[in-house]
Amino acid sequence: MRWSTDHSIMGDRQLKLPHFLARLPLVPLLLVSSGTLVLAGELHTETEVRQSYLQHGAMAQLHRWYQYYENDSVGIENQLDILAEDVAIVSANGTAEGHEAYAAAVSQLPSTWQNSHSLTSSSVEVRDDGTLGLSATITYQNVGMLEGGAVRALGISYEADLEQTDTPLPLFTRIEIESDAPVDAGEFRDLYAENRLLSLVHYWMAMVEHPNRDAAPFREVLAPEFDIDFGSGPITDVEGFAAWVAGPASSVSASRHDVHNFTYRNLADNQYELTIDLDWTGIRPDDVWMTAKTRHTWAVIDDPSERFARIQNIRVEVLEPFAVVE
Repeated sequence: MRWSTDHSIMGDRQLKLPHFLARLPLVPLLLVSSGTLVLAGELHTETEVRQSYLQHGAMAQLHRWYQYYENDSVGIENQLDILAEDVAIVSANGTAEGHEAYAAAVSQLPSTWQNSHSLTSSSVEVRDDGTLGLSATITYQNVGMLEGGAVRALGISYEADLEQTDTPLPLFTRIEIESDAPVDAGEFRDLYAENRLLSLVHYWMAMVEHPNRDAAPFREVLAPEFDIDFGSGPITDVEGFAAWVAGPASSVSASRHDVHNFTYRNLADNQYELTIDLDWTGIRPDDVWMTAKTRHTWAVIDDPSERFARIQNIRVEVLEPFAVVE
């Protein structure tokens, strides 16, 4: 099953994520007086819902790939963390096989370069053998290649393979990078924060949707002091969060979160506020399907040396209430 997105920049520091192209054709909805959602068909297949966590995991790793090149505070160990030991990375400069060869190759890049990666399209396929195939295109900007501080920009295409692990994050086993034609350079845009926050969003969704329902991985992305309210009261400690994972988050056998309308703003140094709209689809243990639409606002603090930024606060607004699909 393939899962696709198109991405387009809408003004400074704003990225809109339209509905996934892999979704089945939408059908008219009717809200009856009881609040039950009546549909002539399903928004997703069961496979699309049950495999969604794999695709979020792949997207989290893709957005992590760019951060090393965009912020020199991101260490090489974080970059190697997304790559299998025997990874093969193929580009116009040749093929680097394994961690050591890749680290040696990127160590030759000038430290004075500024790099920016704007994701324009992506597609994740879950293959029959359990591996993942990822295709992506970006607009790449660079300051440093050209004289006088001029901005260079070109399109870049990626074809990649990933293997599942015992965590929500798969590992790249092969990445093929192909440079496309130059594009209008425009003004250089620092997109480290955008890629950093999107990797956090996708990792969070992968953990929420993962069938293991394990609260332990969430500790990595929660600030030492956090305040989360999903609508049933504040959660301010690890024990309370573990209870939420074991309770409400586990009340469905599978779920899918389609992310739309991602925006963010800087609050202070290494602190951000992001907003996302989520189309949620859930399958209960009794095979009853449910849907909802919510808007999340997160306060995030970032230490670039860590694998992920950390969440300090989450607030949720219900845009369309949770309803049974008839």
